Amino acid sequence: MATENGQARIGKSVVIRGEVKGSEDLIVDGRVEGTVTLIESRLTIGPTASVAADLTAKDVLILGQVQGNIVATGRVELRAGSVVEGDVRALRLAVEDNAVFRGKVDLTQGAKAPEVALAASSVSNS
Repeated sequence: MATENGQARIGKSVVIRGEVKGSEDLIVDGRVEGTVTLIESRLTIGPTASVAADLTAKDVLILGQVQGNIVATGRVELRAGSVVEGDVRALRLAVEDNAVFRGKVDLTQGAKAPEVALAASSVSNS
């Protein structure tokens, strides 16, 4: 179901097992097990969500519970009350007070898309 501002939503009572892919922003309030891939979009894990999945998105905002690795080409935000168990790989990470995080963090240029890194290196060689 799409909301007014172009975001899709997985409701509180919805359980998804498998692979979720898309090209629009997504808000998860239910349960997801598997993988979530939104290469050019923002992923929001709501406060009622329980996610056991590897997450890949442009930006990731976590308010609920996530068990799995997170890869973002932009920013990952862990808000107060969130619980994350898994590794985070992103360009930027913000962790609020009272957020719980167990895992490793990699804040390197390596989280960028490969074609962006190639374009940057070819410009610098000119």
